[in-house]
Amino acid sequence: QVQLVESGGGLVQPGGSLRLSCAASGFTLDSYAIGWFRQAPGKEREGVSCVSSSGGTTYYADSVKGRFTISRDNAKNTVYLQMNSLKPEDTAVYYCAAYEPNARLLCFMTTTWYDYWGQGTQVIVSS
Repeated sequence: QVQLVESGGGLVQPGGSLRLSCAASGFTLDSYAIGWFRQAPGKEREGVSCVSSSGGTTYYADSVKGRFTISRDNAKNTVYLQMNSLKPEDTAVYYCAAYEPNARLLCFMTTTWYDYWGQGTQVIVSS
């Protein structure tokens, strides 16, 4: 059974850091492009970052560029999102998602590309 499980969310003060993990089971992540998305209350789900299946290409939303870093550890079948300098506007449920690409050097930050989704982990940035 294909499954993605996010972890690492929580409550953090502005300026703090969190590292989210996305662990896969039932398939090996190294053949998949992985994206991180988030959804705040009353808002649409938006792309935060993605990494190509090769690991050589990453993209970030402008709102997180320079603060967030996506990485993958294929040996652990896990993808991470390191979030630094967190702001209250980063508060959302964060989801990881995967799709098997034709091009290993590309990834996309639109939800329609993705076939598999995790259940999400809540991140709250508040003092």
